[in-house]
Amino acid sequence: MISRLSAGAALLVMAGLAVGCKTMDVGGMVGAGSKALQAYNLSDQEVIALSDQSCQQMDAENKIASANSKYNKRLQRIVKPLSKQLNGQTPNFKVYQVQEINAWAMANGCIRVYAGLMDKMNDDELRGVIGHEMGHVELGHSKKAMQTAYGLSAARDVAAASGNGVAAQLNSSQLGQLTEALLNAQFSQSQESAADDYAFDLLTERKLKTQGLVTAFEKLAELDGGESSVMSSHPGSKDRAQRMQQRIDAAK
Repeated sequence: MISRLSAGAALLVMAGLAVGCKTMDVGGMVGAGSKALQAYNLSDQEVIALSDQSCQQMDAENKIASANSKYNKRLQRIVKPLSKQLNGQTPNFKVYQVQEINAWAMANGCIRVYAGLMDKMNDDELRGVIGHEMGHVELGHSKKAMQTAYGLSAARDVAAASGNGVAAQLNSSQLGQLTEALLNAQFSQSQESAADDYAFDLLTERKLKTQGLVTAFEKLAELDGGESSVMSSHPGSKDRAQRMQQRIDAAK
């Protein structure tokens, strides 16, 4: 484990060298390497703090549907029967009034659904997608994504640590890089399958329709080719639709 982490830190320091080759700051590069190492050991509290900042930045950059808007009212009605604590965090659901096919979740329970996705899907399908995002939080995938994103941001950050804590070390530019890396993080196929199963089991437990998981993935498969941002982090939608159908058939 130690040797693998050290190798990863070395790669990130090398990335820092490539970016800043004109004015090499050895001390800063060492700091970046230490930060990369630290990313693998971020505490739950540090991950939550970083997620809070990233979510706040995204909220500031996107138009949030008002409490009385049709989008928000629909979303709150859809998620009400799914409500539960996720790794000790209370989910916070909001709609971005953006015509993009997307949804994501962070380790602090920040879950955002885009209006474009809501326009494409019925209530059962949205519950399936949202249950899947909840699964990433509950199963610890979102925490790992933050750790990875923090490590990647270290490749572009050669400033020495301020000593005021992980979250306090980030200026606005660094936070922007971190948030971008986090939202572009790719979950493994096993993580995606586990989140699918979590959604299926949650819907079953709450006596909600599970067929929406199948049709949601079918719709996402049809949207592949650039229109759907969800597809970038949710590969193999056709196969996953078939797998969910098999689970439904087996439960009959």
